[in-house]
Amino acid sequence: PRFPAMASDCGDRHATLKRCLGVLRDARNDSEQFAALLLVTKAVRAGEVDAKTRRQIFDAIGFTFPTRLLISRQPPADCPPHTFRALGLTLLACFCTDPELAGHSQILNKIPTFNDILLSPCDPDSTSMVDDVYQCLSAVLATARGPRELVTKGTVSALCQAYLNGGHGSDRALTLLVGLLAIAEAKCWQRDAPQLLAVLSKLSGDFLKAEDMTKFELCDVLPHFIPLSPPLTENSQGSKCLCRLYKGLADILGSKLSQSQRDPALKLSASLVQACGAEWIPAGSAGSKFLALLVNLACVEVRLTLEEPDPVQLEGKKEVVTACYVLMEMGIQECLREENPLLENVQKMQLMRIMEEAFGAVIFYLRQVKQEELQDPFIFASVRVLGAWMAEETSSLKQEICELLPFLVDYTRKLFKEGSPAVNLPQAELVSTEGSALPQDALRFLLPGFCHLTAEDRPRDILISVGAPALLCEYFLQQWQVLTSESSAPAPLTSTEMSLQTMCGVFLNLVVTAPDLVRRDKTFSSLMDVLLKSLPLLLPQTHRLVLAANVATLGLMMARILAGSAALQGTQSAEEFFGAAIRFLCQAHTAQADPGSEGLAVAVSPAYVSAWEDIRELWFLGMQALAGCIPLFPWLPRAALQARCLEGLSRLLSRVAPASVDFELIAAFQAVLVELARASEQCRGVIVSHHGTEWANLYGMAALEQCLAEQ
Repeated sequence: PRFPAMASDCGDRHATLKRCLGVLRDARNDSEQFAALLLVTKAVRAGEVDAKTRRQIFDAIGFTFPTRLLISRQPPADCPPHTFRALGLTLLACFCTDPELAGHSQILNKIPTFNDILLSPCDPDSTSMVDDVYQCLSAVLATARGPRELVTKGTVSALCQAYLNGGHGSDRALTLLVGLLAIAEAKCWQRDAPQLLAVLSKLSGDFLKAEDMTKFELCDVLPHFIPLSPPLTENSQGSKCLCRLYKGLADILGSKLSQSQRDPALKLSASLVQACGAEWIPAGSAGSKFLALLVNLACVEVRLTLEEPDPVQLEGKKEVVTACYVLMEMGIQECLREENPLLENVQKMQLMRIMEEAFGAVIFYLRQVKQEELQDPFIFASVRVLGAWMAEETSSLKQEICELLPFLVDYTRKLFKEGSPAVNLPQAELVSTEGSALPQDALRFLLPGFCHLTAEDRPRDILISVGAPALLCEYFLQQWQVLTSESSAPAPLTSTEMSLQTMCGVFLNLVVTAPDLVRRDKTFSSLMDVLLKSLPLLLPQTHRLVLAANVATLGLMMARILAGSAALQGTQSAEEFFGAAIRFLCQAHTAQADPGSEGLAVAVSPAYVSAWEDIRELWFLGMQALAGCIPLFPWLPRAALQARCLEGLSRLLSRVAPASVDFELIAAFQAVLVELARASEQCRGVIVSHHGTEWANLYGMAALEQCLAEQ
């Protein structure tokens, strides 16, 4: 016979299959091809096709014939309606086991068909079709283009519905969703948030109700369905999911657990903290006890793992310890929270003591790290969480931190210089990764701690001795380049901008406490050049006023020390910088109606009001530094005249009630006015012509009065 039955012997089966492939190539009509195809698909379904034979099948029929089978609506006589479709899917599933074919456009353009089959009613005769579809989708997901194609062609929604329907293969739908979310979480939620939220709702409900090992298995699945954006707290369905997850976790963590049960619960908790902070934990006694327990468990886990690290054991614990770091970071934030705190003061004190011991273990671990281990993402996570502690807690573990500073500077320098491939483990990323949160950007997390430490003698001396200032100067230059490449449109504070602000604080500490270092270290000259060029660009961007205040004040303070450098000798960049600095200082105050009287009172200018709390001290320091610069730069009075700051200040002081101007503000104004009057006949003339002698007397500016009288 032309089409023999499939033989039972393995060798005979391969021979028969080979004959059928020949028939497929030489078939004179569809019925002959269909008959041969039945035998081929039977072999395929039996798993009897090796890679070579699979390729022979593809070479014999290509994609054209399976495509025809998928769209055919007329099955052979006495066959179920979906016969052709089932055969086509079996062949495509066979082809998809070849990664090259799985990413072919002929497979990718059938994704909508796969979705339709998942959403169609599944009777007992069509389960093999569903299995084949899942095999195809799994293979597509593993290709380079696959995830993007699956998201844009609606597979996320189809998989969500297939899982919620609970039909044949729904567990595979959930597995595929987990895989897709791991690769393209943001795009999935952006396109299919309602459907994914429905899946999360079911999973969280199952999690709360489960009383067996299912509860712990769901701890591993649920983190994939907790989005960083949009926040779950934004809608009622998401809030209900969070409530169920909190209750389920409270049940777990309040019980006696084995390590294999506790670890997934800690990782799920960390995922929730990543996404929602502590908002998912309710206020009140139960919530505060749960939060304290969570942080306590995290600290215990960190100490058990890191105080006596066994290399083999540590390797398997890195993921859960990184999750514990997230919980500890939340613990720090909650212990410092003053408005609507979740924790009582007693709980805060207890947790700070417990966290101090855990951070002692982190420091101990980092001191054991070998040079060849520096690329390990777990070290990055450990440095990051220590940075969070150093940023807030400046008194405890000071000795240990001082001893670790050489390692921290060496580590951050190595990553920064080499552009390390080290990355954050998912649980380690509490904040968004825009701006400067590059994989090698470990410095960002240590800057607040360095800002505190450079204000103290011993840690500052250590940081200077290991070259931290030079590293920070280079980092400042790099971050400024990042900032200038970002949009200048008003936007929330980026990590780049925050890093630059914090570094200005570090440099201000060094300028005040180590001026000789600034004078002799060439890197500060490079930094000065950047400050000169950056302020004129920053000042018009009103949403970056805090950064502008930092740059202006730091630049003025450094200019006093580097007054002899060529860059400050009346160059265009120097004149533009000082012009911008004078405008920033002189435009900070205005006259406005005094509610308590009929007159006018001095007030912070409207453009400065929202930032004034952050820049007030910088403004006063900047005024003091400007006064110090005037005698050093003979051309500076001309910049003040061009900015017309003397006229503006004279008008302000002439219009407002003297009682509305406090002594500190009067002293700041007087210091600058006296230096300008001494340095420039023209400046003195402007002050006098604007009734300076009268208002100087009115405000008790004795030094200015004397200066004007002497001339």
